[in-house]
Amino acid sequence: MMIDVIGVRPLGGYRVFIQFEDGLQGEIDISDVITFDGVVAPLRDATRFAEVRVHPELRTLCWPNGADLDPDVLYSKISGKPIRISR
Repeated sequence: MMIDVIGVRPLGGYRVFIQFEDGLQGEIDISDVITFDGVVAPLRDATRFAEVRVHPELRTLCWPNGADLDPDVLYSKISGKPIRISR
């Protein structure tokens, strides 16, 4: 699928507002998508989590510590559509 993220805004807690290139937009609680282990463990801190941005090349959510998320997972959660697997 791979639809690019074009905008993100932290909303408090682990919630963010995301905009996709096809016009879909919505809120998501990232804690519903990830466990805060490994590279994302520092994002438990609200200040660090709020540093979220759109990666200029990967076009998905990322943080200064190198953590990023799969845009297909985010799109699926916001749209309610399953992830399509190419064969």
